[in-house]
Parts: sequence; structure tokens; C-alpha cells
Amino acid sequence: MKYYVKMDSVASYLPGEPIKFQDINDYLGNFELTPKLDKWVHRIQPMMEEMLSFKYCYYAFDNKTRTFVDDNLSMSVKAAKKALEKAQKDAKEIDLLIYGGALSNQIPPISTRIQEELGIDLCGELHIHANCTSVYKAIKMAHMLLQTGEYKNALVISSNVASSSFIREFYNEKVLTKDDIFLRWYLCDGAGAMVFSAQEEKTSGFYLEDTYMESAGGNKKSAMCNEVPYHWSNPLDDFEKGAHHVRQIYLNDMKEHAVEENGKTIFYNALNRMLKEKNVNLEGLKNFVVNMPSKFVRQIIIDECTDLGIPLETFYSAIEDVGYAGPPAAIISIDNLLQSKEFENNDLIMSFVMEVSKFMQAGFTLRYTK
Repeated sequence: MKYYVKMDSVASYLPGEPIKFQDINDYLGNFELTPKLDKWVHRIQPMMEEMLSFKYCYYAFDNKTRTFVDDNLSMSVKAAKKALEKAQKDAKEIDLLIYGGALSNQIPPISTRIQEELGIDLCGELHIHANCTSVYKAIKMAHMLLQTGEYKNALVISSNVASSSFIREFYNEKVLTKDDIFLRWYLCDGAGAMVFSAQEEKTSGFYLEDTYMESAGGNKKSAMCNEVPYHWSNPLDDFEKGAHHVRQIYLNDMKEHAVEENGKTIFYNALNRMLKEKNVNLEGLKNFVVNMPSKFVRQIIIDECTDLGIPLETFYSAIEDVGYAGPPAAIISIDNLLQSKEFENNDLIMSFVMEVSKFMQAGFTLRYTK
């Protein structure tokens, strides 16, 4: 028997107070830079504000004490508890827990730590690390495993403390470059959680229809990376080299990486593959959540997607109001969307993302049954 997969709830958690975009550098800590690089920072920040169009960002970092008031574990647990309360489920009812987030080098995996904090004695668990596609892959795994009936109730969680790699204390200022600083304006902190359940029949609510993932970066250069090796290394050596700095190329150079031979973006081509391979039914499409941090890039993508039969008026993003938290941004946007709009029978929500470290793409659709 193939079960329907219902989204019982969605919740998000944003740490601290909202920080205005123009205050990011002061909040995270200003660098001691060479005159040339300092001039570039002051010149580029207003341009970044225009391109990204964030009003506010949220950080788990307290700049007065220079300490963290939250981490990936505490934010995950807070978002999970909110989602469980909304779903009216006890944590012990969860038999599948999946965490999708950014880089983690802790032992044991955070999925088991979340399980412990929630008091779940026994469950299936997964920890997926794939940057901004992590949560989409977590949702896909929950979709597949619930459909079979192997599991009954799944908790999908994502979190990101991006500020930990953007505060002044993280960097080796002696070897800073423009690429090292560029992402500082892009990412902030947050967490989100979703509860899904296997259902024999449909009742009122949202149901997963399609889940998709791919990696198109096999023959493409990475556009975001660090230089830490694929093994445990001496932290002091990494710091001296600046290997731990997270780098991204400029938007002006992104075309070389993100536009393919047919003149369309990787996002467009990947979404087109999802629509065809999954035979996605766009009837009733009410909102298309483009999960990308840059308003400039989102606009290019939205303009392209009209060729796929996606109306411009369906576009939605919460990023401009709350910043871009990376992996959990998809859940945060869905949470904000459901709080701001009413839905009718057969309405469809589609969410899709392009991740630039190695051009992984992923998406999912949710359809409402009244």
C-alpha cells in the first residue's frame, strides 16, 4: 500500500533581535583591513543591499558579549518543539527524525542529539549535509519512507548558524580577500521544522505530491567553497592559511558557472527536468517559492520561469523580511507563507532551490486538500 504524506505542521525559529542590513558589519565586527580592501567593503555594501534587498537579518550571536546565545542544536530543538505543538503530537510519536543542514564536524551527529533533547527513546534518524539543498533532501527522504508505511510520523529539521563563520573572531584578517568577505552579507541564522505523517486517506491539509533532487555540478567549477581538506586537519594550520574561510565568487562572475549552453540558468534547466521527470501537475499553482538569497538572481529566475507556464504573480519569498538562513530558509518561507495567506482546495505550493557550491538542485510541491 502507498500512503499519502501529510504535512501536519511547519514552524520556524529566528534567534535574537532583527538587525538592519546596513548594521551587519558593525554587528558582526569590523575588520582591520588594508586601505584598498577597506575601501572596497564600504563601496560594495550598499550595492549588496540593493542586490539582496534584505530588510533584516537574525543572528544567534550577541555582539555585546561576543558570545553565542544559540547553536544549531538549541535552535533545532526550539523549532521542533513548536512544530510538534502545532501538530498536536508528542515527541515520542516520532519514529523518523531527519536533520538537513550545513557543514557539521561534531560526533555524534546532531540528529541523535536532537533525538536526545526531545526525549525520543527510539527512532530512525538521518543527518544530511548538502548545504542549501539539505532540507529538500530531508523532505524527500521523509516522503519516500512514509509512503511505504515503514514509518508513521516524521520530524524534519534544519538549522544554520551562519554567523559563526562571519564574526570577526573567526577570520585570519592577515590573509583576508574579497571572496572571503562576500558571503557575509548573504547569510544569517535560523531554524525550521516540519512534521509529516503517513495517511491511508486524505483529510483537510497539505500533502507532499512531488520531491526532487539532482546534482548538476559534475563538470562545473565550484562557486562557493573553503579549502579545508577531506580529513581532520590541524586547526592552527587551517587558520594560518585561511583555509577555513568560506568563499564565494561575485555575482558578476556567476554567469560563467550558472548559465548553461542553452542560455538558461541551471535553476531553470533543473526545474524543467523536475517538472518533466515527475510529471508535475501545475494546476492550481498558487505560490512558487524561489529559495535564493539574491533578489537580483530571483528576478532573473522568475522571468525565465514564465516559459515553463509559471505566472509571475505566484512568486513568493520571505527572505526580504527575515534574511536568508541557508538550509532552513525553505521551511522558514513556507511557515511565513502559510501564516500570511489563505488556501483553497487543490491550491499548490512549489519550492525550488539552486545551491552554488557544486550546483545541487532540489524541489518539492505541497497541495492543499480542503
